[in-house]
Amino acid sequence: MKITVPATSANIGPGFDSIGVALSKYLTIEILEEREDWFVEHDLEYVPTDKYNLLIKTALAVKADLQPHRVKMMSDIPLARGLGSSSSVIVAGIELANQLGQLHLTNQEKLEIATKIEGHPDNVAPAIFGNMVVASCVDKKINAVVVDFPETAFVAFIPDYQLRTSDSRNVLPNQLSYKKAIAASAIANVAVAALLKGDMVTAGKAIESDMFHEQFRQKLVKEFHTIKTIGRQNGAYATYLSGAGPTVMVLAPLEKVDQIIAHISSENFDGKICQLLVDTRGIVVEG
Repeated sequence: MKITVPATSANIGPGFDSIGVALSKYLTIEILEEREDWFVEHDLEYVPTDKYNLLIKTALAVKADLQPHRVKMMSDIPLARGLGSSSSVIVAGIELANQLGQLHLTNQEKLEIATKIEGHPDNVAPAIFGNMVVASCVDKKINAVVVDFPETAFVAFIPDYQLRTSDSRNVLPNQLSYKKAIAASAIANVAVAALLKGDMVTAGKAIESDMFHEQFRQKLVKEFHTIKTIGRQNGAYATYLSGAGPTVMVLAPLEKVDQIIAHISSENFDGKICQLLVDTRGIVVEG
């Protein structure tokens, strides 16, 4: 049996802890033979291979008496880069328990479990459903709306260095004034409405006007300002920090991709540049 979970890009500017989109990098889990103890086969540094692996810890949190197996884990989602690496593992762990335990969980039940573990629905929701998901979690009640993302190119600059979510959250203020919170919420509303309408020009302006988190986090990603300037000079809709960073995401018309990638490449930053597509399937189980 094989479980495939997409990468995700969360926040998308003002959609802080609320909006995410599934993208075309993947975590794949193969469930192999039964064993006396869990064994997770992978080539990731500093990641456990036993029951303390996040995949198995998640599965056992869902159903504690699962029969141990050998599991092969492969991922091209970079760790701690703002592309939902931990969320993909959590979602895969829930599905592992769902399949081995024959739990017949609905996607909504998977989302509730994943949000409880992860703390926010913004990454786990699109990993489950695919596409873009606008979600809220208030008083442990989770609501999620799955929508198509407008036809847009995602150009990701993925730095060679990691940025832990906890470090990225430490630079945020403890509170916003009432007046600023209203303004920030209005910007987020416009961003969502424009995305639903397919108006990427208006959406892009709102995405770059975020007041919730990016202005505090940008200083942690030294390449951000230069890439944002390149985007603006070459017809991009918007540039934003993916998740907690450090991946910098450029949203652009398809015909602008090559020149944007060329200009970013010319800066010789330490990292990788790739074009990603929206994943419309979310979690997939085969076999």
